[in-house]
Amino acid sequence: MTGEEAVGSTTAGGDVTVIGLHGDVDEENAPLPARALAQAAEGGPRTVVDLSGAGFVDSSVLHALLRAQRAHAAAGGALVLAGPLHTEVRRLFGVTGAGTAFRMADDLATALTC
Repeated sequence: MTGEEAVGSTTAGGDVTVIGLHGDVDEENAPLPARALAQAAEGGPRTVVDLSGAGFVDSSVLHALLRAQRAHAAAGGALVLAGPLHTEVRRLFGVTGAGTAFRMADDLATALTC
């Protein structure tokens, strides 16, 4: 899968950027989502990362999410992760303990309002 297929970015409303990850996102194609996350942190107060379409993400994506979380917090913004999470994605957050570092919502609609 190419990076372009791994991530899509849209804006919902004036103050929310939604970044959707799709398929398997790993070190090979993680730079595109990382750039999208960095741009989102500069562009508005709230970013929602829709992980429901990602079957697998590796630690490079987790690092990008953690960097984005810090950037959003420093800018006074919010980063919310939306599910439902596939088993492999849930496992990454569970094994690393990183799930507690993020605001997480069960679905995109909830993430847009929390």
